[in-house]
Amino acid sequence: MRSCRAKIKGREELRPIIEGLKEQGKRIVFTNGCFDLLHQGHVFYLEEARRKGDCLIVGVNTDSSVKEIKGANKPIVPQEGRMTVLAALEAVDYVVPFDEPDPFAVISYLRPHVLVKGGDWDQQEVVGRELVEQTIVVPYVEGVSTSGIIETILQRYSS
Repeated sequence: MRSCRAKIKGREELRPIIEGLKEQGKRIVFTNGCFDLLHQGHVFYLEEARRKGDCLIVGVNTDSSVKEIKGANKPIVPQEGRMTVLAALEAVDYVVPFDEPDPFAVISYLRPHVLVKGGDWDQQEVVGRELVEQTIVVPYVEGVSTSGIIETILQRYSS
């Protein structure tokens, strides 16, 4: 079994790995997000993304980029913890952090074949869609969200 730490790579370290996989005829899939409090919706989404190719790369927003797009109260879980939990999932082949507010630069650099996003995205709004062969939006799992988990915790534990 490969260590979850071995799955976490910088983009410069990951690029030659991807190029080698492409030379072997492997189809590379990329998805991204904050993945702050991992829940079943994330797991189902990542498993579905993995089924779209031979290698799934998950781009993870750094703490500073999460704060920029989601506000000062996020992330709840620091970047290293979020990446480690993602890397421990069987469906995930590699995890790569990115510091920009959107994944355009990392997608442009890594050049995957397929880009996958969750059902809360409109296909025409998916960042990086013009850089890949195929963009797929997988169905959203209703009733589970990071915001919902936070709200439940606040309600249950407020004084």
